Amino acid sequence: MRHVKSILLWTLAAAAPVYGQTQPASGALDPRQTDALHEFSASIQNLAHRAGRAVVQIFASGYALRDDEEGSSSASLLTRQRSTGSGIILTADGYIVTNAHVVRAGQRLQVQLSSPAESAPGHSLLRPAGKKITAIVVGVDRETDLAVLKIEAQNLAHLALGDSDELRQGQIVLAFGSPLGLANSVTLGVESSTVRQLKPDDPVVYIQTDAPINPGNSGGPLLDTDGRVVGINTLILTQSGGSEGVGFAIPSNVVKNVYAQIRKDGHVHRGQIGVYAQTISPGFAAGLGLPQEYGVVIADVAPDGPAEKAGLQVGDVILRLDGKPMENARQLEVNIYRRGLNEKVSLDVMRGRDALTVQVPVIERKDDPQRFADMVNPNNNVVARLGILGIPIDRKVAAMLPELRKSYGVVVAASMFGSQGGLKPGDVIYALNGAPISSVDALRSALSAIKPGEACILQIERDARLMFLEVELE
Repeated sequence: MRHVKSILLWTLAAAAPVYGQTQPASGALDPRQTDALHEFSASIQNLAHRAGRAVVQIFASGYALRDDEEGSSSASLLTRQRSTGSGIILTADGYIVTNAHVVRAGQRLQVQLSSPAESAPGHSLLRPAGKKITAIVVGVDRETDLAVLKIEAQNLAHLALGDSDELRQGQIVLAFGSPLGLANSVTLGVESSTVRQLKPDDPVVYIQTDAPINPGNSGGPLLDTDGRVVGINTLILTQSGGSEGVGFAIPSNVVKNVYAQIRKDGHVHRGQIGVYAQTISPGFAAGLGLPQEYGVVIADVAPDGPAEKAGLQVGDVILRLDGKPMENARQLEVNIYRRGLNEKVSLDVMRGRDALTVQVPVIERKDDPQRFADMVNPNNNVVARLGILGIPIDRKVAAMLPELRKSYGVVVAASMFGSQGGLKPGDVIYALNGAPISSVDALRSALSAIKPGEACILQIERDARLMFLEVELE
């Protein structure tokens, strides 16, 4: 399979007529041309067959409130919601990566494997549907829109994550998945751009491809011609609702980091070094007297943070991180995200005319709400009626949240699928219907006394603001 790209280039060159060259009188193609086309086609078929066995279709179902068609405010109905997407098996024992939005609304998840039947001469080309297996969510990272599922199975076909940093514009890629619910589909295209940021504050840098991607492809793999997963198909830009040749995938190197952390801890830790960096513009360079007109400049250094302790200063230009050139601030942030907590990064820095190399330890981002997930035990911390895992505020938690308005309450450590009222990780619950809440047991007890349909008003703190949250309990 490593020769597919060279075969295609040779085929296109061989098949194209050359000006002034005499063609066979019969008008038939040169046999060399047809052989090359056959070889290229066979290579793609072989790749599709091998990879398709590791691609799954995911079915998510649950319940959600929907207003009636008349628009009456008094008739909100609890209706069953169903959605479908794709996923890729990464291990023989059933670990699967998909998009977080594929499983976000699902209280019940099922994974349909590819059909084990093989097409053979004399047999129908229509193969039976693959086996459906119930899946559990190992963890979700909404910032990168990735989720890890687990099914109980062994000896499954699976694929390896490749190195997305090796991708080049124009490279051939294949997109697998279940577009519009059509299982086990494959499309062919090229890498339109290896780095695409949709918004300045977007947490992910995407791969852009013209391989057709449609709703239902989400979570499926984007493969290179060696059969390695170089991305996870995630979204499209469209005016019609269908594929317009502008599709985006999460790079496999981002997937690797998120997948490894979720398997280990059930969630993702966000690393930082205590700096605020900005991309250098020619104006920055001229006004600040920087040594170059591109790259990354440190605009702020957090007091008592690892960067300050390592000697970094405002105005330093970061040239390289662990030997890799840093060309913009987002690249720096993403590369620090990938490092493990307490791991040190090596920064090559220019300060005026002086070149420096400093070692800086990576610490957890202080405002990361997922940091509380390490402190919970599902058996002790689940609040089923709200669909959350909560932890009481004690000395340790209070030290992590020094600016809280009150010294008591329950912190939302994690929200489960189907959580009620829009509670988010990091929210702090202070009261229920005006009564103070100081522990998880007290919250569960107060909730148990409320009947379905009765008022349930939570007082919470979110982003340093107090607010009331109305929750409709089932």
